[in-house]
Amino acid sequence: MSQDYYLNQSKDLLNILCEEIPTRRVGSKGNQKAVELMGKLLEGSDFKVEKQNFDCLDWEDEGSSLSIEMQEFEIFTSPYSKGGQFNAELVEVSKIEELKSIDFQGKILLLHGEITSEQLMPKNFPFYNPDHHKQIISLLEEKKPIAIISATGKNPELAGSVYPFPMLEDGDFHIPSVYMKDIEGLKLLNLVGQECLLKINSKRINSTGANVVASKSGKTDKKMIFCAHIDAKDDTPGALDNGTGVVTLMLLAEILKEYEGKYGIEIVLLNGEDHYSAQGQKEFLENYAGRFNEILFALNIDVAGYIEGTTAFSFYGCSEELEQTARQEFTRFSEIRE
Repeated sequence: MSQDYYLNQSKDLLNILCEEIPTRRVGSKGNQKAVELMGKLLEGSDFKVEKQNFDCLDWEDEGSSLSIEMQEFEIFTSPYSKGGQFNAELVEVSKIEELKSIDFQGKILLLHGEITSEQLMPKNFPFYNPDHHKQIISLLEEKKPIAIISATGKNPELAGSVYPFPMLEDGDFHIPSVYMKDIEGLKLLNLVGQECLLKINSKRINSTGANVVASKSGKTDKKMIFCAHIDAKDDTPGALDNGTGVVTLMLLAEILKEYEGKYGIEIVLLNGEDHYSAQGQKEFLENYAGRFNEILFALNIDVAGYIEGTTAFSFYGCSEELEQTARQEFTRFSEIRE
């Protein structure tokens, strides 16, 4: 196939994933449609395809509102927050030490300043969870505010530098929460101690998701895994994160349609990288429990083709021999950097 053919295929597949499908949020109908479509494409490339199904939490939001003494404030619902209507005194906290000392049970808690400098990892996230994040979550659950408002600023460490960013994004955290810009929080600070009315119009929905695992047998027991996540953040097209990764795997499958090599191949569409529980990734790892010695290497693709920079690669736990081989291959492409 010519380069133009693969370029046109890329455009068509990206259009399907990012334009025709409205959302690829885990558990949504769009996510389920993307899984079905890409699974059929992999079958068309003569791969044996299976789905790893799992239960997950989906979520819908119809907006939130906050008012104090006829003043309205712009707020956003924290992803996966419970809904409800709350009328209570407003209290404020800016440091972890204040979380320990101030009584805010049954009150609406405004978090601002130092304590809102970064997004908290979900309480049960399995791969990375700093101690100070766990401490904040534990104190919030122990002290029992009726609801939480987080005033957040700009953090370039966050993907896309979203402003404001949700401090809480966690379906396992059950205190209703919203967030606002830090400048809006400064206005709200002047009204601490007064009664405020907070309405959160959101709901959690029990749903299902699935990974797609497409395989071809090799002449040995060892296999190579190529993976990318098919889900995307809500209300985004998910083109870079991670439509381009999925499309790369679809083209790879087509190239390898007639493959009969030494090693087995698995092309894996993981479902849940942008979900608070990473349920798809956990499901895949659990299915491989006790069999990791079968894997020669895994190559994960994410945010490929970023227009304002080069593509980067990095190694995690690979053998020295594999690293040297990969580096030698990558030197053929000037756009790739370690």
